[in-house]
Amino acid sequence: MLYAQTPAAQKRRALREKLASGELVRMPGAFNPLSARLIERKGFEGVYISGAVISADLGLPDIGLTTLTEVAGRGQQIARVTELPAIIDADTGFGEPMNVARTIQTLEDAGLAGTHIEDQVNPKRCGHLDGKSVVDADTAIKRIRAAVDARRDPDFLIMARTDVRAVEGLDAAIDRAKALVDAGADAIFPEAMRDLGEFEAMRAALDVPILANMTEFGKSELFSTAQLRDAGVNIVIWPVSLLRLAMGAAGRGLDALASEGHLRDQLGDMQHRADLYDLVDYEGYTRFDADVFDFTVER
Repeated sequence: MLYAQTPAAQKRRALREKLASGELVRMPGAFNPLSARLIERKGFEGVYISGAVISADLGLPDIGLTTLTEVAGRGQQIARVTELPAIIDADTGFGEPMNVARTIQTLEDAGLAGTHIEDQVNPKRCGHLDGKSVVDADTAIKRIRAAVDARRDPDFLIMARTDVRAVEGLDAAIDRAKALVDAGADAIFPEAMRDLGEFEAMRAALDVPILANMTEFGKSELFSTAQLRDAGVNIVIWPVSLLRLAMGAAGRGLDALASEGHLRDQLGDMQHRADLYDLVDYEGYTRFDADVFDFTVER
């Protein structure tokens, strides 16, 4: 009832243990707290919170318009309702190295299990769009060092995302990733890898966990979890998939409502009221109210 029972520190340790075990950690993207509960209910190992989704939820493009307050607020709302560890997208860290440091501590306080900081020029662009620009290695390294130095919980996962592959090629991306690991990054998020061979090359070059981004309509082929596991990937995210599925269904429902004037034929596509009530634990709240308020006063 209300929020998760697992403390944030315990979620962080659990994520570290899963990564150390070699298990592939599957993290679908939650677009709100309710979808995070559904991800947990369906048996996944973690929850991902996408900056692109937060931007889209606000009706904005993913070009660095969101603020730390908006991102941390949504991250807290999602992280606190699930027993799973949640990783959040922190874009370029919301400013200079001191801002990055504040970002890390704010996200720790929000109950997140980790985050990733990228090496794009600010304001950034979606990682699967053309025309990206990356900062020089020194600037990227300073961002990660600031993040690591600011961290108070050593289990809080600090991941470095590099967008160099799409700008300067795979070899340069590997060199950048190595430098970011030397700066203290716990894991690497190599964005916009083209094929499994590129993931395998990253795996061979690095001794930290790597993440695969299986976003639809992007530059990466949509590999299966089995393929990614065999390539040495440790974390896989589907950042926008649930939002895309939900918005696609919403669009079709609105089309039907506009053309037919009712939604009777769409009931089979909807989440049933009983399933929603189960997911939000109506019964638990009813028991709580009964235990607290079901009494009589002696006269």
